[in-house]
Amino acid sequence: MPDLGQIAYLTSIWALPILLAITLHEAAHAYAAYWLGDDLAHRNGRTSLNPLKHIDPFGTIILPALLLIANAGFIIGFAKPVPVLFGRLRPLRLGIALVAAAGPAANIVLALIAALLLHLIEFAPDSVAPWLEENLNNALIINALLAAFNLLPVPPLDGGRILMAALPPRYAERLAPFERMGIFIVLGAALLLPMLSREFGFAFNPIADWALGGANIILDIVLTMTGWR
Repeated sequence: MPDLGQIAYLTSIWALPILLAITLHEAAHAYAAYWLGDDLAHRNGRTSLNPLKHIDPFGTIILPALLLIANAGFIIGFAKPVPVLFGRLRPLRLGIALVAAAGPAANIVLALIAALLLHLIEFAPDSVAPWLEENLNNALIINALLAAFNLLPVPPLDGGRILMAALPPRYAERLAPFERMGIFIVLGAALLLPMLSREFGFAFNPIADWALGGANIILDIVLTMTGWR
């Protein structure tokens, strides 16, 4: 029989930082859109800090499970996309970039907060200090991974939208079709390429390499800024 207490403990040290990371990421998109002239997400309740407003059954639950089963090398997910009427944003191109960047920025801020709070663990009661430390360490990892993954320069991920906003219009138009199929390309690469490459006797996992490499850069910066390195 599985140890229900251990399951509950593991769930608490992973589920809490994951839900917080996803919720703040999506709410940041919605707040940025609201401040820049589009209130659609706000009217749809997406500026809420209630995780239930943002959870996507596939992206938040099924996808991480599939990545775990496929031994993809990393586990990541996504929430329900925040609806944005980009034509309402002012200034338009900068607004698109800022709305896209708000999500990863929120995760980097959360990672910074987690790293700073780790300095205070020694003042926590002994009964909760280990639980708090594991939550904060997991928050560091999850937020760095979520920020790095979403900065992948493929629409509709945040990095792709930032890239489209930065490119001259004639080049951005060539990326526009990826708004609909880009996520399937990313998921296919994350799920299928590792399995196929293993069948041929080599390792090829570009999505994991991007996410883990980017997360390590973010962690180096965060830990240096907060005095851990």
